[in-house]
Amino acid sequence: MGKHYLLLASLLIIVIAALAAQNQTTTTEDPSSSFLGSAEGNSQAMINQGRHIFRSDTFGDEAFWGGKLKLHESINHLTPNQALNLGLKVDSAALPSTVVQAIQSGTVNLNDPAVTLLLIKLNAVLGVKGFFNENGTLRSVGLTCAVCHATVDNSIAPSIGRRIDGVANRDLNVGSIIASAPNLQPVVDLLSVVHPNITADQVRAILRTWGPGKFDAELFLDGKAFNPQQVTNGVVTRTHVPGATLIPNARGLSGHNLHTWTGAWGTVTYWNAFVAVDEMHGKGTFFDERFDNPEQFPIAAKARLGHISTDPDSDRVTKKLAPLHFYQLALPAVKPRPGIDFDPDAAERGDELFSGKANCNRCHREPLWTEPGWNQHTPGEMKIDGFEARRAPASIGPQGKPVHGYRTMNLAGLFVRERGLFMFPRDKGRFYHDGRFKTLLDVVNSYDVRFNLGLTDQEKHDLIEYLKSL
Repeated sequence: MGKHYLLLASLLIIVIAALAAQNQTTTTEDPSSSFLGSAEGNSQAMINQGRHIFRSDTFGDEAFWGGKLKLHESINHLTPNQALNLGLKVDSAALPSTVVQAIQSGTVNLNDPAVTLLLIKLNAVLGVKGFFNENGTLRSVGLTCAVCHATVDNSIAPSIGRRIDGVANRDLNVGSIIASAPNLQPVVDLLSVVHPNITADQVRAILRTWGPGKFDAELFLDGKAFNPQQVTNGVVTRTHVPGATLIPNARGLSGHNLHTWTGAWGTVTYWNAFVAVDEMHGKGTFFDERFDNPEQFPIAAKARLGHISTDPDSDRVTKKLAPLHFYQLALPAVKPRPGIDFDPDAAERGDELFSGKANCNRCHREPLWTEPGWNQHTPGEMKIDGFEARRAPASIGPQGKPVHGYRTMNLAGLFVRERGLFMFPRDKGRFYHDGRFKTLLDVVNSYDVRFNLGLTDQEKHDLIEYLKSL
């Protein structure tokens, strides 16, 4: 009997010791975790950091927009109605409930510039960061990624609602906003490299040709304000077309190689560095010796825009590129709703056409909707003019020669533009890099002619419904 109790006591001690050891194992941090890191923890931290950078970081560009162009002086007199007509968007989540109720009831004075300043002070105007005097007026202003690449769902009122990161603001009239700046001499100085006698009024006229939802990044590199001939399948459709291109969506890009309209600009993180430093004039570092070519980039070559170097302690761009890149790639394409955004039966028939008779899948590979690998084609392959392609740096073709091309664009979320969601009715549609096609039917009709597809009207309808379902 004594031996039996002794055995039970021994087993009890062993069990208690095992439980204690297990508890110690589960509560003590793995010493290797701080050394190796955690993919889960790192990804969440990167998304949080990237989201904040995307929405709120000016990279120090207020020194240009406020300090040099004096844009804040114009904004001090801008009414809410004028701001909304320029395409600026208001995040309802940043507003006190009393303000939201006043907007919904129509009791807010949308013709009072003081209301615009209040909205900016509340950080409610997407992408606009205000720096204020004691009397409540702006002393400077900076811009963030969100000014162009975010919009709202219009749930409170037109242009006022819940923010949607990554969907391009196709209502934003960037050119007109810049044109309103009191001092455009810094822009005049850049363009005078190519146009020696250009005036501030002429610069304003060029900027105002861009129109809503467009931006001409290359203008400040090559000085080419207009495409002399817009050509499709050998036919000149328009002449003297403004050189601005549509602001692209920043969603559904994960897994893509080239990201811009004219692909050789590079990846998302390249473009972020270029725009933050050379276009937005933030305090950072950017290197691309391709800009040293005075024939292609006369302005960039003279201004040394491919060799911008900032002291690491003052650099407000470089350390933010990784989390910003991570956040953008984490943004999924907007998902269409069957029966609301597209006809499921027609889309099913269109699916067969997409991979069959229409041959879209030759370039737009499911589910990336672009080519895995080098997703770029020459203007000759596309049977369109090469104006924008030639403005981008060249890639190297199969014969070892420079090639300028267009990227195979992502098709996911096309229904947003076709239906005109999150935008003014006037800005509905617009496809291709320069918006030359108003609707998806225009796009399909063009491909039908250019590539001799022989699609019937019913097949075109079904193919469009499939495109809207992506």
